Amino acid sequence: MPPESAFREPQSHPLHAAREPHASGYLERGPVHRIWWEESGDPSGIPVAFLHGGPGAGTSPVHRQFFDPRRYRIVLHDQRGAGRSTPSGSLEDNTTAALVGDLEALREARGISRWVVFGGSWGSTLALAYAQAHPDRVLALVLRGIFLGGADEVDWFMHGMGRFFPEAARAFAEAIPPDERGDLLTAYERRLNDPDPAIHLPAARAWSVYEGSCSTLRPHPAVVADFASDRVALALARIEAHYFRHLSFLAEGELIAGVRKIAGIPATIVQGRYDVVCPPCTADRLAAAWPEARYVVVPDAGHSAFEPGTRACLVATMAELAGKVG
Repeated sequence: MPPESAFREPQSHPLHAAREPHASGYLERGPVHRIWWEESGDPSGIPVAFLHGGPGAGTSPVHRQFFDPRRYRIVLHDQRGAGRSTPSGSLEDNTTAALVGDLEALREARGISRWVVFGGSWGSTLALAYAQAHPDRVLALVLRGIFLGGADEVDWFMHGMGRFFPEAARAFAEAIPPDERGDLLTAYERRLNDPDPAIHLPAARAWSVYEGSCSTLRPHPAVVADFASDRVALALARIEAHYFRHLSFLAEGELIAGVRKIAGIPATIVQGRYDVVCPPCTADRLAAAWPEARYVVVPDAGHSAFEPGTRACLVATMAELAGKVG
């Protein structure tokens, strides 16, 4: 089945007004990790879990605004080592299975029986892994900018994005000495995990600026600046490199093979046509294996969830879903 056309009037589906959380705290997860979480919206509304990207990017207040606070009970959390979770940037016991366990523990701790799971980029990976592990806990899935953790996707990030963003890729490579550029992932890992801030911070900023520069259809300096900020850069770069090294702690093709476990869960896949970070071929492969899912390609969008057409599609999808599962 070909993908649907995306929404043509992005301004008709703006983000919802910002609302402050009514509850927040930390979830203790073993001897190392404390997972920060928050809730906003209607405490008796439809529960929805927002899964951020990266891995390591963390959440921001704007992420609440994809959801109508009058209809949704909005649960955000920062994954291990990301955002306000502690210790920041920690790789210890930081695996996909551990993140799935954290999400399930958070659901139980908040007294939620079933919830909608909404994730983009790496968040789509984690959403699929969680749903396949706990299908009876998922009301619906909304996935954006699909990443499945495969070796070809990692290689594309490290080398292929330069076909479209050569300037950004050149700066990414030139942050590493010439004799180490044959294996950029290893070279970056070495620097990102060095205890000296004079070594790990420049590497983190170079990695994060590279990703931010490739994330939008048109140049967006504010996006790049956010990626480069101390709030984001080190945890994002360090944790991404860790997951890339281990191919997201997934067997090759595992999430495609697991689609049969979630075929009965209502699902929407939203993909930017010109997404260079997570190219549409991956979303297309997922949609082909999952004919029950609704597949929407946004014709004028890159990777970011805040591209106008993508934002509109996500907000409208959540509005439609509220009428079906509410």
